[in-house]
Amino acid sequence: MKSLVDHLSQYAAYHRDPRNIASHFIGIPLIVLAVAVLLSRPAWPVAGLWLSPALLLALASCWFYLRLELRLGLLMTLLMGLSVWAGHALAQQSTLVWLASGLGMFVIGWVIQFVGHYYEGRKPAFVDDVSGLIVGPLFVVAELAFMLGLRQALKHEIEARAGGVRVNPKRAAV
Repeated sequence: MKSLVDHLSQYAAYHRDPRNIASHFIGIPLIVLAVAVLLSRPAWPVAGLWLSPALLLALASCWFYLRLELRLGLLMTLLMGLSVWAGHALAQQSTLVWLASGLGMFVIGWVIQFVGHYYEGRKPAFVDDVSGLIVGPLFVVAELAFMLGLRQALKHEIEARAGGVRVNPKRAAV
């Protein structure tokens, strides 16, 4: 299994333009929440919990994150739990509200992602490696930690492999 640095470095290589990174702070949370909303139907009561495809996907994702690193894995577990909670709340609304909110967030999130990748001048990471779909949310959390001055050793390891974020970005040729 690849390490935390392996996954984040590979993903970061596709995300060196600050405008693309910024787009991910909006697009990825929207997509994660949209998936939680859309997969929260159907749901079945099991031992006092609402079992849904959203919960099963979140549990599998959390297992992946926890295996990479405990600290970031715990934070990702909390965030995934909040997403599933919000997804289940929206899934309990009318079918129109459930579908409109889920599909709307999904489409808007992906549009924002592709605008970011326009500035990057590079296709999204998941096109070359589907694991980019699960690493994306972790990348956003790691980038937020870096912006807050946390996890600087991890940031330096990633930048040693992927390069630094461009200071004066110019749109690369697509």
